[in-house]
Amino acid sequence: MNENLTVLVTGADGFIGSHLTEALVRRGYKVRAFVCYNSFNSWGWLDHCADDVKGKFEVVAGDIRDPHGVRAAMQGCDAVFHLAALIAIPFSYHSPDTYVDTNIKGTLNILQAAREIGVSKVVHTSTSEVYGTAQFVPINESHPLQGQSPYSASKIGADQIAYSFFTSFNLPVVTVRPFNTYGPRQSARAVIPTIITQIANGATKIDLGSTSPTRDFSYVDDTVGGFISAMESDNGIGEAVNLGTNFEISIRDTAALIAKQMGVEIQIESTIERSRPEKSEVERLWADNSKAKELFGWSPTLGGIEGLSQGLEKTITWFRDPGNLFLYKADKYNI
Repeated sequence: MNENLTVLVTGADGFIGSHLTEALVRRGYKVRAFVCYNSFNSWGWLDHCADDVKGKFEVVAGDIRDPHGVRAAMQGCDAVFHLAALIAIPFSYHSPDTYVDTNIKGTLNILQAAREIGVSKVVHTSTSEVYGTAQFVPINESHPLQGQSPYSASKIGADQIAYSFFTSFNLPVVTVRPFNTYGPRQSARAVIPTIITQIANGATKIDLGSTSPTRDFSYVDDTVGGFISAMESDNGIGEAVNLGTNFEISIRDTAALIAKQMGVEIQIESTIERSRPEKSEVERLWADNSKAKELFGWSPTLGGIEGLSQGLEKTITWFRDPGNLFLYKADKYNI
């Protein structure tokens, strides 16, 4: 795919979206970053982007739920990375209606505009949460979908809408399904930043939810590489493709690894407030990433326990910077 293309990145102000925006600029793409409109004129994490990409991308503020604004933002773009979504699982218990509007209707708005404008590729973002608790491992793309939370259900709906636009209108859409991405800038709603920020602020008693579930953690640079590989490949149209490391580790063992790297001994306290409802907890996630390698030539650079340790070291270093740590409210539970 021509790297001089103009690409739209929705959710560019978020964790993965900001890293993706930076990576695309560095690869020579003309990037239009779609950020959530707000009265503070904040571009989210793009306000903190790397010096070598500052001023080298266009920013458009809007709301993914507004079809007219989405269409206007997409005008003149050749391809789209659609990352904008509500992702916090606890908040989806509190406000499920907003997840339907943002994740399903927002995706529909992207697909409708892409179809009308005639873009060459839509890379749609799914999540490993659509699989629910693993019925077999490693989880491949044929695994049943289980909406164990309103968030998961909304993403299943978005994925199916995307697939329907491929089958009904031949829209060139590929769905990438990241497992648990971590790294600098991640929200404190996620478990790894929750652990790191509590320790970095001096805590030795760490408040978490359930610690027995396992996850397949991918460093953000690897996830971004998967997105770009999906865009640049001619393969995968109409398909869903996992992005993961093919390695699982429990939350408890992850916390112990982080504590060891940060040089402290911790005591974990599992609180009801931070725990999912019993039937909603996803107990096991472990990615089969062979399809991504076969179709896109993608595989993670930081895999296994060694790769996780390297990625955590980079993440801890970033969070320990006082200027970064200041941005987080480690003493509050973020739903």
